[in-house]
Amino acid sequence: MRAFRSALATLLVLGCPATEATRRYTADEARALMKKMEVASLELGEFPIDGASSVLDGDTIRVKGLTSSMRLLGLDTEETFKKDKERAAFAAGWEAYKKKMKGTSLRPVKYATPLGEDGKKFAQGFFEGVRSVRLERDHPAEIRDFYGRYLAYVFAKRNGEWVNYNVECVRAGYSPYFVKYGRSRRFHHEFVEAEKEAREAQRGIWKPGAMAYPDYDERLAWWAAREAVIHRFEKASEESPDTYVALTRFDAMLRLESRVGQETIVLGSVSDVRFSDGRGPSVVKLARSRSSDFDVVFFDKDVLISTGLQFKKGEYVQVRGLVQKYKNEKGWERLQMVVSLPGQVLAPSSELDKLLNEADETRAARDDEDD
Repeated sequence: MRAFRSALATLLVLGCPATEATRRYTADEARALMKKMEVASLELGEFPIDGASSVLDGDTIRVKGLTSSMRLLGLDTEETFKKDKERAAFAAGWEAYKKKMKGTSLRPVKYATPLGEDGKKFAQGFFEGVRSVRLERDHPAEIRDFYGRYLAYVFAKRNGEWVNYNVECVRAGYSPYFVKYGRSRRFHHEFVEAEKEAREAQRGIWKPGAMAYPDYDERLAWWAAREAVIHRFEKASEESPDTYVALTRFDAMLRLESRVGQETIVLGSVSDVRFSDGRGPSVVKLARSRSSDFDVVFFDKDVLISTGLQFKKGEYVQVRGLVQKYKNEKGWERLQMVVSLPGQVLAPSSELDKLLNEADETRAARDDEDD
């Protein structure tokens, strides 16, 4: 209880001005709101905020009573300037700054931009004077993301009607429709139309010459490839829902526990690939959260190499096999899936695989020269 009150006090001090409304906000009310967030439901109800001061950036707002932040679904606004080294690098010039931030990464990267600052200002204007918001989910069983943040759509009342901030942020041009973790099941059409409108009107990030990420075509193609894997999995699961288990769902491990000894198809993102050192199998870890993952085991290292999973870190993959239970070296029971054929793995392919392979070969050759 003491830890809870301490966390609540910290949240209120950091996130909210000391208004009369804030002082009346009790620990009991906070507990009641947190309990609502852990319920498997689409509509969560209304939650208090402190207007514009609750905005952290374009896709993050702070809601009273929650000890973790929220990831706003369908959004990925650009970053705001939070560090002196970012501001110093930007002061050297926009072109040099973009090059420095990109570095040697083969993927698009996130960094602070003036459009990120503009996105924050848009959010502050949207929530100015708002004292409560309505939170909704995209799926009852998808409660938190990998980092423990709540997943939500945020609605605020405008002229007596609830307006979806997530969609309006895309319409204003401060974020593309973000499908990296899957398309919106409930507002897909609205997001598509909002992005189309913003692009045609050349708003925000879509304005020629805007100080924004220059590689949205690449980002959108990357996200679309990931989304296609997720969407294909979800469509297939409609015909046999018991067989398909998405590791992003809060009840994933309970469902896998009930399917021990049965063929199952799982969907998850690759968090790590550990090749055998000759004393055990190779293991691909599919992420559930920072502290939880699911092991896909390969007793034949060549089979793992054939799947290409070593180039898929961070990407969603689909794996088919028997769910098994075993005891690790500490005597704890764990669930796993054994793969013996490359065909049991379905992963997206792209030109990036070739680039990553070439980069690995170049690094290996450089290491050999150093030796």
